Amino acid sequence: MKRILNFLLCLFLMQSYAQQSLSYQKPSDEILELADVELAPGVQIDSKGKNMVLLYRDQYKSIAELSETELRLAGLRINPVTNIGSRTNYITNLKVKKTTDKTAKQVKGLPENPRLSGFSWSPDESMIACLNTTSTGVEVWVLDIEQGSVKKLTDATVNANMGSTINWFKDNEHLLVKMLPKDRKPLINASEAVPTGPTISVSDGEKAQNRTYQDLLKTPNDEFNFEQLAHSEIVKVSTEGDVKPFLDSAMYRGISFSPDGNYVMVTKTKRPFSYLVTYSRFPYESIVYDTSGNMIEMVNEVPLDEVRPQGFMATRLGKRNMNWRADHPATLVWTEALDNGDPAVDAEFRDAVYQLTAPFNGTPELILKTKQRFSGIDWGNEEFAIAYDYWWNTRNTKTYTFNPSNPKQTPKVIYDRSYQDVYSDPGNFVSSKNKYGRYTLDMDGDKLYLMGDGYSENGQFPFVDEYNIKTNKTNRLYQSPYTNKLENLSSAIDMKKGEILVRIESPTEYPNYYIRNIKKKNDLTAITAFDNPFKSLENVEKRVISYKRDDGLDLEGTLYLPLNYENGKKYPMILWAYPREYKDKSSASQSTTNPNEFVYPYWGSPIYWVTKGYVVLDDAAFPIVGEGSEEPNDSFRTQLVANGKAAIDAVDNLGYIDRDKVAVGGHSYGAFMTANLLSHSDLFAAGIARSGAYNRTLTPFGFQSEERSYWEAPEVYYNMSPFMHADKMKTPLLLIHGVADNNSGTYPLQSERYFNALKGLGAPVRLVMLPKESHGYRAKESIMHMLWEQDQWLEKHVKNKAKKEEKIETTETIKD
Repeated sequence: MKRILNFLLCLFLMQSYAQQSLSYQKPSDEILELADVELAPGVQIDSKGKNMVLLYRDQYKSIAELSETELRLAGLRINPVTNIGSRTNYITNLKVKKTTDKTAKQVKGLPENPRLSGFSWSPDESMIACLNTTSTGVEVWVLDIEQGSVKKLTDATVNANMGSTINWFKDNEHLLVKMLPKDRKPLINASEAVPTGPTISVSDGEKAQNRTYQDLLKTPNDEFNFEQLAHSEIVKVSTEGDVKPFLDSAMYRGISFSPDGNYVMVTKTKRPFSYLVTYSRFPYESIVYDTSGNMIEMVNEVPLDEVRPQGFMATRLGKRNMNWRADHPATLVWTEALDNGDPAVDAEFRDAVYQLTAPFNGTPELILKTKQRFSGIDWGNEEFAIAYDYWWNTRNTKTYTFNPSNPKQTPKVIYDRSYQDVYSDPGNFVSSKNKYGRYTLDMDGDKLYLMGDGYSENGQFPFVDEYNIKTNKTNRLYQSPYTNKLENLSSAIDMKKGEILVRIESPTEYPNYYIRNIKKKNDLTAITAFDNPFKSLENVEKRVISYKRDDGLDLEGTLYLPLNYENGKKYPMILWAYPREYKDKSSASQSTTNPNEFVYPYWGSPIYWVTKGYVVLDDAAFPIVGEGSEEPNDSFRTQLVANGKAAIDAVDNLGYIDRDKVAVGGHSYGAFMTANLLSHSDLFAAGIARSGAYNRTLTPFGFQSEERSYWEAPEVYYNMSPFMHADKMKTPLLLIHGVADNNSGTYPLQSERYFNALKGLGAPVRLVMLPKESHGYRAKESIMHMLWEQDQWLEKHVKNKAKKEEKIETTETIKD
């Protein structure tokens, strides 16, 4: 008997603590019916609203696709066989139609098993160039919109590793394309290479406080491979397929033509590389060439950007954000910091904007100074433009009108507001294509136009306003009248005629596109007719509920009742959320959830569980507010628990739930939230945490919206880290993480070490590591298994939770 008892004890321990070997599973039929559907196509419409291209894609990749060769170098993830991003989303079919046609035509001549990406309209919008990825490389193809057919322009020797792969010449007959260099050397296989010495990193005493980037260069072998993969030759390709050399091999990053098409600015990455930052902060130079490939002028040289002052508003010295002025034929515009790039320095103006016209060898002209960090310009004409700046610490943004031809004329601030205050958002100024084919302000004399989302205390009502630049007054031209649907204003087609592109949806009406004439009452023309692929959710009851936190802060969430809901019955609930930081309570309490949005259960959604008898409170408001000198994270845990309690109380008061059977879940920062809630409250029966970070000392130079370092606020880092409070965890927690997570701070190590701590302390926890998956999951096998894991966890620990669980035999790790 003693031997039998010992055997059973060993068996129990093996089942509870050993790793399991488990193949990919599928969720129940109710969930599978919603998760495995064919999606409606994406839509591209030309600027005149005449022609449409429908882009079809598979909802998921396969695990076999994610298992293709991948190199992770300097922030890039590259397939070295095909020479394109290894995580690229591909279009698998194309159709075209006039917006006035009822049906779309299948595009003729597509390659077998197309994997299309990188779509680029020609200047006259008669064609679209794109890339097609084969098993051996990348080709350039071109779609003739009118003919509805495609043809191949190049062999599979395109280099799409660094982006900016296709650029049209002004003549609509030629493109600049990055191609593999003839002198590329074979890559080093790190697992086979014999080291020639150690890897050494050095600090010379300057502070280099960077985020915890992933996929960085780590060895000289990485440097060599990155350099080989980054090198391209630039060639000129005609729409007939003729290929001519343009520029010799270099590590080309960006390529952009001047608005008049007579110049092209090319940016080249240079050495030395860095093991601390991604390739975007490696040294580079920008050179302007003519359309024959002759060098005109070196316009920018930028050194390695490893060292910056502390703070989110810190930036580097020198020229940055260099691009073409959209309303000029060939004028370069850039920004330079006036405060040494240091937000701690007091300065009347933070940034200055300069311009330099062709041939780019004169003295730069100052055209604007901004009080905060410059963030962009909407160009109008010689005497009018609109500029924007912002300051993260105060969440403030300013909008200026200024005269680009007279820098002595003081810019006028027309909007000065918190960018978190959605109720005061005036909208975005409408732009249209000018004679150069670039988007500039749509000006009708002294009139401009604004399109806004229209959030208000009374709901969301998107709008179009007319703005007078002389009087600074607005006049409402159109406001969406819907109270039972949501109308998104996508873009302007012709403001003089009053034509705009809109998208209309409701909880049971799949989003479709229309052309609305705001000058004519009820003038609405449908241009798509996509079916609802989620038929089983058509009868789900959905509404936005409002409630208050214990300190009086207004909160909200989107509530879904179970299918076949029975009045008076108590149901288990899933609460899904993501914390957001605010600098004032008024912005934090504003409503940005529309009950009329279509019910769309994307891969990571909790909505699936309405089919399994759960109430779901999705996108529950979890504001973390820090006003004045107080930072939001100073009281993170207290506010987090208050948000959770308020949400549960609100739904419980409606009589829908058994509050002893409530689960909480989230992804990324939502996973961090989940672990904290389980550690510091007894509100929940179980939790689901996907791809989170749990030990903030592993991200010591800031995380999320926390810009203080660990050494400045050690108590904040400690108090906010679930890892530091693992001994308090008694609630069942399902941890899921992608093995190839590339998000800053959420290393897979975060979940592995947190699991080990919880396991060591006897907490009920299960860790599922998804092979090949990044921060967001992509493979069908992974997502179906994730849904299965979540369903099993909820069924065991929430729906079928015993009143008093004496022992939970669930301390396991699974690597699928």
